[in-house]
Amino acid sequence: MVTSSGADRDRDAHGRAENARPRDGLGRPLPHGSPGVERVEARDRTPDEALAEAQDYLDHEMPFHAHEVLEEQWKSAPDPERVLWQGLAQLAVGLTHQRRGNTRGAASVASRGADAIERYVAIAPHGIDVAGLVAWARAMTGDPSAEVPVPSLRS
Repeated sequence: MVTSSGADRDRDAHGRAENARPRDGLGRPLPHGSPGVERVEARDRTPDEALAEAQDYLDHEMPFHAHEVLEEQWKSAPDPERVLWQGLAQLAVGLTHQRRGNTRGAASVASRGADAIERYVAIAPHGIDVAGLVAWARAMTGDPSAEVPVPSLRS
């Protein structure tokens, strides 16, 4: 990692801005030098690997990290599935906002995620419980301050 000369921002080897600060389990930046949770490894994953890894993060109350896995999958998915993966990533962001106490953000992002994945209900690719996730997101959107269980990505 390289830091730029004037702005003192974290940069990658290509000079792009990068936040190397440690993060907590909900993805909030911590001060440099603080112990944080391990970051999500950027790598190619099969859909099955991505779903299993994202579910593991969700089950460990780390929805921000689940979002990172799902977002990476979205960006590499074939066109017919891109909206599905984007919507799944949005659901994880919605849960992240909810866990952070940002109920307005939680409702907004979860609603967009549900709208995105709803078109996949009939085909439910990769064993994804699309109908269950839409119902979960609609319930969270209806009352984002209520206790919300971790969703199950697959049936």
